[in-house]
Amino acid sequence: MEHRYLGASGFRVPALSLGTGTFGGQGELFSAWGQTDVAEARRLIDVCLEAGLTMFDSADVYSKGAAESILGEAIKGRPRDQLIISTKATFRFGPGENEVGSSRYHLTAAVDAALKRLGTDYIDLFQLHGFDARTPVEETLSTLNDLVRAGKLRYLGVSNFSGWQLMKSLAAAERYGWSRYVANQTYYSLIGRDYEWELMPLAADQGVGAVVWSPLGWGRLTGKIRRGQPLPETSRLHAKASIEAGPPVQDELLFRVVDVLEEIAKETGKTIPQVALNWLLQRPTVSTVVIGARNEE
Repeated sequence: MEHRYLGASGFRVPALSLGTGTFGGQGELFSAWGQTDVAEARRLIDVCLEAGLTMFDSADVYSKGAAESILGEAIKGRPRDQLIISTKATFRFGPGENEVGSSRYHLTAAVDAALKRLGTDYIDLFQLHGFDARTPVEETLSTLNDLVRAGKLRYLGVSNFSGWQLMKSLAAAERYGWSRYVANQTYYSLIGRDYEWELMPLAADQGVGAVVWSPLGWGRLTGKIRRGQPLPETSRLHAKASIEAGPPVQDELLFRVVDVLEEIAKETGKTIPQVALNWLLQRPTVSTVVIGARNEE
């Protein structure tokens, strides 16, 4: 497994990571992805570790905490220092007034709850799942810096930030000498290249590594979705919640890209997903690409 630096940090991560959005399968959105239980998760992690993939990404909102809990059970008994655990918080995680956002109150509670579900005393990479415009970036960053100093978090990142939101945060961290964001978990694929316009140049300038989510375009670049053919039975795109939550793409663009991927796959003897993933791995600023698996196959 190739390893890369996570942005401008000294931390090395595998070029491929495993996303745990399929763990648990609770709710309309996540049940459309997969319903991996503890036993199957343990097997998936075995497959990954055998290939040198040691980084596992989750989030508190994945199946209402079940994904983190299943990941925690699946890694139990394994050497903790040989695993890289990544997770996220910010989105609403309860009915209370303060159970959402990036306030000191919510982040402190969210990190402690994630540590408990994961069964560990530290998180290697903690990312804000979205930008909280109601909370001053100074409150958020000082809180995260305190959590780093307390040993609960090792590295920090963001997800779903615009360029100005990320740059404002980086500037504040530099101004006060706080721990800075070194990762941006971002959507990027051959059918979704908005990342290249603003966030990629920012990342190159500021040393922020891309942690790519949905590298196969929300399940569209598997090679199974083709012009004039029905969706495969197992496609997440059958679920309305999944369609609405994911990045959109015009059908004609998708089919044209898949046609070219098929040509390259035939020339190289690889599969369409392999070609699509390999393209991302050659792109500037990409530190790791998060792949997912519905099952062992």
